[in-house]
Amino acid sequence: MSNLQPSIKPANPNFSSGPCAKRPGYDIKQLDLSTLGRSHRSAVGKNALQKAIHDTAEILQLPAGYRVGIVPASDTGAMEMIMWSLLGPRPVDICYWESFGQGWFADITKQLKLENVNQIQADYGQLPDLTQVNPENDLVFTWNGTTSGVKVENGDFIADDRQGLTICDATSAVFAMEMPWEKLDVTTFSWQKVLGGEGAHGVIILSPRAVERLESYTPSWPMPKIFRLTAGGKLIEGIFQGATINTPSMLCVADYQDALNWVVEIGGVQASIQKSQDNLAVLEEFVASNKWISFLAEKAASRSNTSVCLSVALDAQQIKQFMKLLADNQVAFDIGAYKDAPSGLRIWCGSTVQESDLRALLPWLTWAYQEVTK
Repeated sequence: MSNLQPSIKPANPNFSSGPCAKRPGYDIKQLDLSTLGRSHRSAVGKNALQKAIHDTAEILQLPAGYRVGIVPASDTGAMEMIMWSLLGPRPVDICYWESFGQGWFADITKQLKLENVNQIQADYGQLPDLTQVNPENDLVFTWNGTTSGVKVENGDFIADDRQGLTICDATSAVFAMEMPWEKLDVTTFSWQKVLGGEGAHGVIILSPRAVERLESYTPSWPMPKIFRLTAGGKLIEGIFQGATINTPSMLCVADYQDALNWVVEIGGVQASIQKSQDNLAVLEEFVASNKWISFLAEKAASRSNTSVCLSVALDAQQIKQFMKLLADNQVAFDIGAYKDAPSGLRIWCGSTVQESDLRALLPWLTWAYQEVTK
């Protein structure tokens, strides 16, 4: 039986899990480039940063008193800055079930060398027992495991009357999943994920409780300038008003603003979340109809709707052939599983990915599978 090559290709073959696909209709010529060549501390530069911060808070519907800051080094930089600044005065619960969360655990124990640390972990495809979280302790966790395709189902495991702080790496969740902001004292993300922005910048969102910790606690270790959020025991408010710690790329900021404007145009954060959920539904229908492919996430309720990780009935070499066929035909780029994750596929389903492109991709997945298993 012949395996006919599909005739329709995705209009956009970019299914990478970061940096992710640009928004539909993206045109770099549409960016406001008035800030280029100007100081980020000039009125025009600071106004652009302030607007990005203001629009982020407004679109995400953050509670009153929450602050948004733009920081260097993507989500990694944001998380490192927060852990170095806040951790220490209380025991720490660290929940992880994939490589990035495991990296935060390594930083906490091997770099900061904190001793009273409880690791609450699970293998790829599973969530750990989150009932083990102690509300007396600080909590560090990822909302969505980007390399495992497993997300927390909700924030119910976080106590409203907690004494510790919750520090959430939400880089592939913000703008694509419901975030219970009142449960989150610190949230970090990078706009290169769900919004398809350019790399190198991170965002931190602080609750009033997090600000209180920053102003009442001084870590015992040296603090690099690029990590410092306080001066003289007070929050550096300028960071949350557009005065960044280091020089940002104003081109990247203009690109981020374009993405924020697009979210507003499509109906706000709820529309962005719905687009991602609709994209996942396309893959769920496909997986249910094909025995050779399955979700790495074992439970549907904790299945990511952004970084969708898939197990395929192929060996590692066949998977390489599978992905090469798709890339050579310009059908799908960069969809291999993360290097530390189980062998398989990872297809980004965030809101900048068009449902029509996912539907066009599916026959190609079947074709490629049949080609490598002839």
